[in-house]
Amino acid sequence: MSAQQFHIDVTEAGARAVDLLAAQSQLPKLRIKDAMAKGAVWLRRGSSETRLRRATRELLAGDKLSLYYDADLLQREPPTPTLIADERHYSVWYKPAGMLAQGTQFGDHCALLRWSETTLARESFLVHRLDREAEGLMVIAHSPRAAKALSQLWQQAEKSIEKIYTVTVNGVSGDIGAQRRIDLPLDGKASATELEVIAIDREKKRTTLRVKLITGRKHQIRRHLAAIGFPVIGDYRYGRGGEPLQLRASALRFLCPLTKRQRDYNVETISAFAHTRGETD
Repeated sequence: MSAQQFHIDVTEAGARAVDLLAAQSQLPKLRIKDAMAKGAVWLRRGSSETRLRRATRELLAGDKLSLYYDADLLQREPPTPTLIADERHYSVWYKPAGMLAQGTQFGDHCALLRWSETTLARESFLVHRLDREAEGLMVIAHSPRAAKALSQLWQQAEKSIEKIYTVTVNGVSGDIGAQRRIDLPLDGKASATELEVIAIDREKKRTTLRVKLITGRKHQIRRHLAAIGFPVIGDYRYGRGGEPLQLRASALRFLCPLTKRQRDYNVETISAFAHTRGETD
C-alpha cells in the first residue's frame, strides 16, 4: 500500500478521533491507534498543529484531523541509539545509521528526538541534525531555555564548537598525517573544511580522514570531498553509493552555555559508548 493522507474537519465537539479516522480511512481502529502512538496523526486547533497520540483526546468543533498513513514506515523497527551523557538540561546520544534525527508527517517512532522523549520522559528539542544515513554524536535539548542557548551556539559554530568527523573516502589522498584545507564556497557562502589523513588502505584504494568542520553548510563534508575527487564511501548523493555511508560524527567540544563548563564528547574515548554524567546548576 502506498502512503495515504486523510484530512477531516471536525464538526461536532466530543467526537473521538479514532472513530472519525476509521470511518474516513476504512482502516481498523487498532491500526489507527498504532499510527497515533507512532506520530502519524495530527490535530490542528486554531493556528497550532501538533501530533495527536491519545485516542481519548476530546475534540472540539472546528478542529482538523490529519492522518498520514504509510504502512511500511509504521512497521519499521528503529535502530537503537545509545545515551552517551545525561546533562539534565540536554543529553548526548550516539545516533546509529538509519535513524532519523526527527520525524516526518508520517511518524516519528524511528527518530532520535522521539526516542529521547520516551526514554528520558522529558520534553526534547532538536538542536542540530545528522543525516539519516550518517552516524555519530547528537545533542538533544530538554527545555526551551536549553534549546535556545544550544541552538545559538550551533549557529555560531565557527567560533564556538569544534565538530570532528571520521570519514572514509574512495581514493588514496596523501600519506598518514598529511593535512589539507578545502576552501570552496557552497550555496554562495564561504565554506571551509580541514582534513587529516589517519589511515590508508592501499589495496582497496581508500583513505580514512579526520575531518574538522570550520563552517556548517548543508552536506558540507560530502560536497567538499566529492569536489576534490575523493567522494565519501556510500554517498549516493555525491558519490556512488552501494555501501553504508562511511561518515561518523566522532567528537564534539564546546563551552556549555548553561553551566559555562567545557564539554568534550568523543566516541573514541567513551567505553562502549556508555558514559553518563549528571550535574545540577
